[in-house]
Amino acid sequence: MLARVHSCAVIGIDGVPLSVEVDQRPGTFKVDIVGLPDIAVKESRERVNSAIRNAGFRFPRGYVVVNLAPADIHKKGSALDLPIALGMLAASDQVKPERINDYAVAGELALDGSLRAVSGALCMAIAARDQGLRGIILPEANADEAGVVPDFDVIPVARIAEAAAFVSGTADIAPHRTDLNATFTRSREHAPDLLDVKGQAHVKRALTVAAAGGHNLLMIGPPGTGKTMLASRLAGILPDMTFEEALETTRVYSVTEGIQESGRLMFNRPFRAPHHTATTVSISGGGTGPQPTPGEVSLAHNGILFLDELPEFGRGALEVLRQPLEEGLVHIRRAMYAVTFPSRFMLVVAMNPCPCGCRTDPRRQCRCSVGEIQRYMSRLSGPLLDRIDIHVDVPSLSYEELTEPTSSGPSSADVRAEVQQARERQRARTNGRFACNAVLDTRAVRKYCTLAGSADRLLEQAIDQLGFSARAYDKVLRVARTLADLEEVDTISDQHVAEAIQYRSLDRELY
Repeated sequence: MLARVHSCAVIGIDGVPLSVEVDQRPGTFKVDIVGLPDIAVKESRERVNSAIRNAGFRFPRGYVVVNLAPADIHKKGSALDLPIALGMLAASDQVKPERINDYAVAGELALDGSLRAVSGALCMAIAARDQGLRGIILPEANADEAGVVPDFDVIPVARIAEAAAFVSGTADIAPHRTDLNATFTRSREHAPDLLDVKGQAHVKRALTVAAAGGHNLLMIGPPGTGKTMLASRLAGILPDMTFEEALETTRVYSVTEGIQESGRLMFNRPFRAPHHTATTVSISGGGTGPQPTPGEVSLAHNGILFLDELPEFGRGALEVLRQPLEEGLVHIRRAMYAVTFPSRFMLVVAMNPCPCGCRTDPRRQCRCSVGEIQRYMSRLSGPLLDRIDIHVDVPSLSYEELTEPTSSGPSSADVRAEVQQARERQRARTNGRFACNAVLDTRAVRKYCTLAGSADRLLEQAIDQLGFSARAYDKVLRVARTLADLEEVDTISDQHVAEAIQYRSLDRELY
């Protein structure tokens, strides 16, 4: 007898519909799985055999062929255990296929017939919905993650017997609905606050501007001045993610094994801080396996990628950032696959002013020679620095600043409200086409970043004296536009341009 079960594979962050076809016929006992399975899928024969018997069912007799269609897509992982098992039970007439054509199925089987969570559940649910299916049958541990898909039934099951009863129509299981409000509330509970940082008022101002416009940020200063502490608080002042942003970010984490956030929708903007020994592949994504994995640029999607000790990163790891910073996508092509991952993130980097870190510290003497400083700074390419909108110096704190009883300045909640308002102005100005000023294209910059009064002359003088590149010129205009938005004015004045020019400190040094 022939049975067919709907399932899904995951390529990149996209779910791909699969059909698990099971044919049982008389013959010598044997199970063949065809359709380009990997080792984990081939081993499902033993897991499915034990799970079926321990759940009280009979393993099909005779010759059983399991075909995973389409056959030209590589299938990996253990998510096909449950659809293969249900297909075998349907083919051997132990399960009546009353609902089997209305639902996709995915799940890993334990030997006792219980179900374990799988990766990519959200991607599978979206693919099944787009295929026109009524819902998807998943392990209980994946229910919260997949339950955010609107107008779609997620059926959580704990054991193979429950799944068999449901598809047979002998038992009803209520679809799972994820409580989005509770998830969002939990996401804001442990965000670090800007009030924890003493002093550095001008750096906090730069963080506010960066968050309001989505601008990339570079902090340069001696060791121990709070650069890492400030960067870790930037995520707490960014505007809340929209549902669509949260869904897309969760899809990236859903297919990345080992770092899923408890199977829930991610409302927290991700903050990724790879070590400076990270390889090019770990930054960009890919890998040597049959299926690509997202890199740090994708894990930071809709959030922050923080690179501490920037000059210590390998040249290749830094240069691979250039395409994602421009396009918001990273294209990975290997011998066995070609995929595209989303990678729209804020780049925040920190570095010392010299190898010893004391060049700009008035209380400590720098031990570096001019040649050492030049070699240290030359590790940063001009094209990469051009893609960073804001450069800000982070000086050492005085004793009075360190010992003040409370930190000055607004809290993260106050700054976030200000940032949220500026972002809303930006979206309204472009009718939702651009989420923030940092992603305005050249035509939009010319349209929305017009200068008033003496501002144009001020920018002309800065370009002549500092030698800004064309990209740096556009960056200054975008930052000036954000400064005007924070003040809730439509006109970019010379004051806004002057402050934006001050945020190009490395350009002033290099030229």
